[in-house]
Amino acid sequence: MSADALSALARDVSDALGAVRIVADSRAPAPASATSDPEEAVAAALLGYLAEPGDGVLGRLVAALGARSVAVGLLAGRSGAEFAEHVAARAPVEADGPSARELAAGLARWRPHLDRAAFARSIAQAARVRARLVLPGDDAWPDAVDELGAHAPLALWIRGRPEALTETPSIALVGARAATGYGEHIAIEASAGLVDRGFAVVSGGAYGIDGTAHRAALAGGGTTVAFLAGGVDRFYPAGHETLLGRIAETGAVVSELACGAAPTRWRFLQRNRLIAAATGATVVLEAGMRSGSLNTAGHAAALGRPLGAVPGPVTSPASAGCHRLLREFDAVCVTDAAQMAELVRIGGIGADADDAAAAGAAPTPNHLLDGLTSAERRVLDALGVRRARTIGELVRSTGASSGAVMGALGALDATGLAARSGEGWVRRPPD
Repeated sequence: MSADALSALARDVSDALGAVRIVADSRAPAPASATSDPEEAVAAALLGYLAEPGDGVLGRLVAALGARSVAVGLLAGRSGAEFAEHVAARAPVEADGPSARELAAGLARWRPHLDRAAFARSIAQAARVRARLVLPGDDAWPDAVDELGAHAPLALWIRGRPEALTETPSIALVGARAATGYGEHIAIEASAGLVDRGFAVVSGGAYGIDGTAHRAALAGGGTTVAFLAGGVDRFYPAGHETLLGRIAETGAVVSELACGAAPTRWRFLQRNRLIAAATGATVVLEAGMRSGSLNTAGHAAALGRPLGAVPGPVTSPASAGCHRLLREFDAVCVTDAAQMAELVRIGGIGADADDAAAAGAAPTPNHLLDGLTSAERRVLDALGVRRARTIGELVRSTGASSGAVMGALGALDATGLAARSGEGWVRRPPD
């Protein structure tokens, strides 16, 4: 009965789904009849519609059961205890599966949004604005975002060229909305210089530094990608509607939120994790002490991505956040596009082992990672080599409980991958 409900939902949105789906072996849009697994696509889109971005409980549930099984269970009205039993039956040795209590709280968040008609309208709206739905395994899926683990997106909505998401090298240029003339000048020079070096420039489409970086990339004939905190059918901010439209013509405008979703403070913060995860490095060009771009920098640091910050006048409040990153968060001082490009070459996505070794930061051998649980991998990724992270910081960056973090640290200590340092923990480079 529940599986039939998913099939019925897939039939309800079949026409619109065919217009938005990308088949795994092709980057061209395909008709519904050519879609390899329409129910899997509907399941992923439905779960993304129901949950807030980065919901770790849903991510862990999908990791254990698969998107289709979770969607079927939700449509059938399965309880948290029933989901927990299903997880135990499918993966009895999985220590990181959500508990019945977590699932009950999750269902209380997701079920109020389970409106089949509204979901169908969202898919139809995506088709009207010619958005594309990209799933893990598709050619256009940015594999780097999978490093977010349980907090990775289940699907992405894209207006523009889906393949722009996988163009490398890429770098995130972020900063304050209330940018100064100094910050905008740095953004123009950095973005133009990176485009000249073959980089795709990624940012958040906001006023200030973000918009300046996007415009400079477009002016240089380069690829630029904007991640939004709402649906791609509603360009936000409204004052950047023309700019975002230009980005979609040659690059991509991306969101994990379904069409019709409005941006909120939480969604902006969660959007930032995608900017950090999808790129080879993040550079903060100008930021005050309360700038949202520091949140992006925090995600980059937690993922082990190279982080750069541009210094400014010591008397300028608009650069106080950059100075804090340099002082407290192991950020590298960068002053031009050449130095920013070096961040990706020495440690970003796609950097090879020789590059890392030359920079004095040897990668952890794969055989040392093979036996780690997903919780241990998340904690290891969140650790820095130089600055010690406290238990509280690791809880916030991984989304795991304090008990799970402490257990993971104990295992990492025993294998020589982590060590205590003062009141916190650091990642130990391999011998």
